[in-house]
Order: sequence, then structure tokens, then C-alpha cells
Amino acid sequence: MSKTIELLNQFVADLYVSNVKFHNLHWNVTGERFKEVHEFAEELYDMLNEQYDEVAERVKMLDAFPPASVKSYLEMTKITELENRDYAIKETYELLLENLKYLQGLATDARNLADEAGDFATVAMLEDIVGAYCKHIWFIKQALK
Repeated sequence: MSKTIELLNQFVADLYVSNVKFHNLHWNVTGERFKEVHEFAEELYDMLNEQYDEVAERVKMLDAFPPASVKSYLEMTKITELENRDYAIKETYELLLENLKYLQGLATDARNLADEAGDFATVAMLEDIVGAYCKHIWFIKQALK
């Protein structure tokens, strides 16, 4: 399996687990700006869900198989799951930020490998994803000031 496909499959697993993690934060955030952060977390997990499907379909287009079971995601993921408990606004933003930075780095690494291989379709897809992360990371950093 090519290194690009390996990273894309890692990305699929990490997107799935991140989606669950972001749901946890969406449901369990507490504080004065609950509605704002609750809706922001929902926007993020909706974005991750779209990326999860897009990246997995790209793996199929590259004649490979994306991971497609919870068992495989849990074996592959580098995302740390969260406890089921309340999360304060600041802590929620910090957890979202850390996770998005990780995903941005993984997408960037996969993009660079795809570029080296001349896989322009994968490069274009990943550049859009990295751009979306840049914007959301900036939003969170501004909120944490």
C-alpha cells in the first residue's frame, strides 16, 4: 500500500473518532456561551463527517480499501477519546483546537505525499480540507483570547 493511502486511511479513522469526540463536546459543553459553542461543535462535526466520506471515497478511487469498521478505527486512531462529563467553554475550545491542529497536520502530510506522487486530485481535496482547518483554528484562537 502506498504511503499516501496509508495516511489517508489513518485520516479516515481519525476523522471518525474525532466526529464522535466532537459530538461528546457538543452534547456536554456548559457555560455562559453554551449555545454558541454547542452550535460551533455541531458545525465542526458536520464538516468532519463530510471529510470522512470524501477521504474514504478518494481511497476507493485509488483502488484501495478504506477502513470501514469501528474496530478498525479504534485500532488505527491516534485520537484520544473523552470521558462522558461536562466540559467548560474554555476546555471545549482547547480540546477542539488540539484535535483540529492534529488533523490539519495529518492532512498536510498526506497532501505533500500525494503531491510527490503527482496525485493532483488528492492534493486538491486535501488543500481544501487544510484550508477549512486553518479557518476554524483561527476562530478558536480568537475565542480563547
